[in-house]
Amino acid sequence: MLRYAASRGSRAILTIWIAVTVTFFLLRLLPADPTLLVVEGDMTPEMQDALRSQYGLDKPLLQQYLLYLGQLVQGNLGVSFRQLVPVTDLLLSRLPWTLLLAGSAFVLTLLIGIPLGVYAAVGRGGPVDRAVQFFGITSNALFIPSVAILLLVVFGSNLGWFPIGQAIDPDTRGLAAYASLLHHLALPLFSLVLVQLGPYALTLRTNMAEVLGEDYITSARARGLTPRRVVWRHALRNAVLPALMLMGLQLGTLIGGAVLTETVFAYPGVGRLIFESVQQLDFPVLQGAFVVLAVTVVLANLLTDLLSMALNPRIRT
Repeated sequence: MLRYAASRGSRAILTIWIAVTVTFFLLRLLPADPTLLVVEGDMTPEMQDALRSQYGLDKPLLQQYLLYLGQLVQGNLGVSFRQLVPVTDLLLSRLPWTLLLAGSAFVLTLLIGIPLGVYAAVGRGGPVDRAVQFFGITSNALFIPSVAILLLVVFGSNLGWFPIGQAIDPDTRGLAAYASLLHHLALPLFSLVLVQLGPYALTLRTNMAEVLGEDYITSARARGLTPRRVVWRHALRNAVLPALMLMGLQLGTLIGGAVLTETVFAYPGVGRLIFESVQQLDFPVLQGAFVVLAVTVVLANLLTDLLSMALNPRIRT
């Protein structure tokens, strides 16, 4: 077990290093000079050179990369070119909103997707099963920004049922603050769940249908166990494992979807920060944001692997 965990841990570290390296070189190879956006007005060439020297942009690319890796190992993500504050502070102020959105979408997908998949498998060929299959195929073909823009226009702009922008109304306190938070969260959350839910329910439905045909399920029924106990206690335990691994693999899609959704709804998470930083060519913030998102996805996948190993010891071999 320790050997399996160490192998997965090493793979996670390698993945993070590749993500950091690719992000660094892609941003540095952009055909633009960020110093031109830092100061306004008539900046002389001497001032531009001094600014490049201050940010280390005058050094060879490989030297910049090694310096960046050294800072990263020490937990230093640099200073924002534009806002002149530590990148860590900027990310810590935005990350909770992204985690709230992505985490809520993850939990809600599980809470709705598991019963949908189970009831569709138990009633194969029935109306619930056909509805789940239709919804799963349709949902799998949806594109998150398209769904988000549609919901924004219909329910936010035209009907005015939900707010556009921000995560909470200013100057609200107590229960009103929680209600405002949920009100602002509703549309971005629904956009993510609508796209994630269909494939998950369809996968669980397929796994559940296979498990319900196994001999040990027939044996459990022959022993007189109630249908509810056979389905929810014996069959679901084995059927949910592949679906759980699918959710782990989809975490990257979920985080990426959260980034796009935040941009559409002007939700103040890391995704919105990335959008603003792209416009300002703020390399340190972009690098820090991508590193944090990559580490989040890799750690979530690692936890999924370890949880799957705990539930199914055959995976270790």
